Parts: sequence; C-alpha cells; structure tokens
Amino acid sequence: MRFVQYDEGRLGLLTDDGTGIIDLTDRLGLGSEDPLAEYIEGDYDASEYADAEADVAVEDAHLGSPIRRPGKVIAAPLNYENHIEEAIADRDITTDEWFSIEDKGYFLKAPSSVVGPDDGIELPFSDRRCDHEVELAFVMGEDVKDVSTEEAWDSIFGYTILLDISVRGDQDRSNRKSYDTFTVIGPAVVTADEIDDPQNLDLELELNGEVRQSDNTSDMVYTCGNVVQYASIGATVEAGDVITTGTPEGVGALADGDTIEATIEGIGSMTVDVTERDRTFDDVNVNKDG
Repeated sequence: MRFVQYDEGRLGLLTDDGTGIIDLTDRLGLGSEDPLAEYIEGDYDASEYADAEADVAVEDAHLGSPIRRPGKVIAAPLNYENHIEEAIADRDITTDEWFSIEDKGYFLKAPSSVVGPDDGIELPFSDRRCDHEVELAFVMGEDVKDVSTEEAWDSIFGYTILLDISVRGDQDRSNRKSYDTFTVIGPAVVTADEIDDPQNLDLELELNGEVRQSDNTSDMVYTCGNVVQYASIGATVEAGDVITTGTPEGVGALADGDTIEATIEGIGSMTVDVTERDRTFDDVNVNKDG
C-alpha cells in the first residue's frame, strides 16, 4: 500500500495507477493532525480499502508529507562512497576533514523542517549556497532500542523519497539542514512488504530536466538496517520517526525558480518547486547587542 497525506491532514491510499487517492480518514475514523502516525500507532487495517474507487484525483489534491511531524528525523551523513569522494574534492560541501558515516554516526534534523512535495522549498538566503540531496528514507513502524541489524528490518513500516536540502558553510550540520522546508518527504510511504530489496533501488534527481544525481541504494556504506541499529544504541527509535540514508554524488546548488524531479524505483516520483527569500545571511545574522 502507498499512503499519502493530502489536503491539510487527510490520509489516503494511492490507487494502483497513481492517479487517484482513496480517502482513509473517514473510513477509519482518524482524527489526529498526523493521521499516518495515528495509523501506525493504532489498531487499523487499510488493506480492505486498497481496491476502492478513488475519492479525489491526485492532480486536484495538495500533497503534504505523508508523516506530518515525526518525533525525530535521523539522518546519515556521507553514506555513499562516491559522495564521500565528491565532498573531499569540493570544500564547499563540507569543511570537516575526511570522514564517513562509520566515523561520525548520524545527525538530527528538526521535525519542523518537514514538508511535502506540493509545499515546495524556500531557500533562506540569496547569498549562501543551498544544495539538493535525494535520499531513500523510511518511517519506523515500532519502537526499538539496542536492536540488531537483522531485527531492525522488521521494525520498518515503509519507504519514501526524501530531499535533504543543505545550506553550505561552517555551521553545525543539524543547523544548516533544519531550516523550514529543508526536509521534503513524499509523495507516498510505500509499505515494506511492497519493496523486495531496499538495498537495490535506483534513485535519480533531475534539476530543471537535467539529471544531476543517479545511483543505486546498493552503494550505501551503511544499509537501512545498519542505520537503525546504530541509532538505537544511543536513543530509542520510535514508531513514526523518519530515518534517511544519505545521498549519492551529484549534489549541487539550487536557485530561485528551479524545479526538482526526484524518483526512486518502486516508490514513485515527486516534483518540487524552489523559491528564494530576498535577504542575505548577513541581514539576519545574530546581533548580540540587540
């Protein structure tokens, strides 16, 4: 099943052809502002409605993030070998010395940075480079702590596409990646039973019609299960948390008016528009004198 959140807090299933949405909010009696989280944590079963007629066309709906406000967004830095090499060669990408996820572990993104494909990306500054990063992400289906890599796979509810947008600079990674609209999730969360092998999926990002990133999830340093296992050592990974697995090479700067098309095999595609605020980094730099 492919779960979507649409029109300000309604949960639905995509039809098989991807053109329609089957409403679940009324059928299941969902009432929270984050209906997929409510579905995951509750005793619900949407499978009986999977073949129902669509209630609304996708083109007529506003697609938000399938999971509206996860408790945590756990992110894997430099988890593809070719992106590690890219980062070493381009010091605008990272000012750290050489490292990979094996050295640094994960970082956190603000849940308030989460939006859906139809919400778009807003670049916060006109004078700072902001890059696109396409990633396979997944939503947790249960709480885990100190879980093994093998057991971690069973705790995943479903998979999705995530755009990790990044301001380049010297600030802490969580700072630079937590601006509003910097975590775009969608268009759907595809349940784990629908994905034969998460570690063998083609992913691609086009910017204004030109392919910029293209790879396969088999090239990850840490697998999805590895990332869950590592994160659960220090913190309880909870149902509804989003975990994102890093980006391959090809990251690049975004500009006002750009359009991103992000695709992952077996999950789908999402189109995201980019706008830019008319201000500079210095305009909003903290003035400690008030």
